[in-house]
Amino acid sequence: MIQFNFFSLGTAFVILQLLPGVVGWGKEGHYAVCKIAEGLLTEDAAAAVKNLLPEIAKGELAAVCSWPDEIRGLYRWSAELHFIDTPDFLCNYEYCRDCHDSGGNKDRCVVGGINNYTMQLHKFQGSASEWKYNLTEALMFLSHFIGDIHQPLHAGFLGDLGGNTIPIHWFGMRTNLHRVWDNMIIETAMKNFYSSDLAIMIEAVNKKITDTWSEDISSWENCTSINTVCPDPFASESIDLACKYAYPGATPNSTLSDEYFLSRLPIVEKRLAQGGVRLASTLNRIFKTEMLISEA
Repeated sequence: MIQFNFFSLGTAFVILQLLPGVVGWGKEGHYAVCKIAEGLLTEDAAAAVKNLLPEIAKGELAAVCSWPDEIRGLYRWSAELHFIDTPDFLCNYEYCRDCHDSGGNKDRCVVGGINNYTMQLHKFQGSASEWKYNLTEALMFLSHFIGDIHQPLHAGFLGDLGGNTIPIHWFGMRTNLHRVWDNMIIETAMKNFYSSDLAIMIEAVNKKITDTWSEDISSWENCTSINTVCPDPFASESIDLACKYAYPGATPNSTLSDEYFLSRLPIVEKRLAQGGVRLASTLNRIFKTEMLISEA
């Protein structure tokens, strides 16, 4: 398993406040995934997360879930850990084939990142002085990457860089297909249906989790891996959804509006829900009672 190097977290947060934001799902999407997860944590997991969060988070995981995007300018090595490129038009994912960076280095993709930071968080025992890894950063990277892998185009085609090179007009605004799925479907939904209030949108998604999708939750949470987390199915789901919903109708320079928006919004909301549920279940498995550190 690969490990990654770190700068000082304090320095990182100072620089973070000076850098322009670079988004993944988009800040709203990542906030939603982590806010949904917060409400599903066990008491032990919630305590462990709170213990690891940086002061700037003020006890809220969702407040720092976009940090890995915002720090890319400083942590340049992390850029290729946010996604996985899959072969054009095959519409499937294979770890051994697809999880590598542009230089061919294995395990350097979002699935590898999730596995790596899950492994690091398993070291959350003993005194803090004995930790080999920066577990605050590990928590924030893991939370962010589980969000990323649920955005369908974060497992999109290599040839168009997950839709980044497909120019699109979104209700007349020039953008690209990747950004539509990162940001614009969520932003348009907030404006049209949720009074431009992300909290109301999250509340609506939570209601669907307890009502509409209640019978699906156990299958979403299921993980038979001895590594506590099972990101391979998440990636497979994403490329399947990209092929069925993201790419169709989105030819270069096409205009996407109500028909595309209204038919894709349910997919986006469900992926936010799945990301939140799976992030919570992963953290709950990591921070079982017997693994918690003693306060030092």
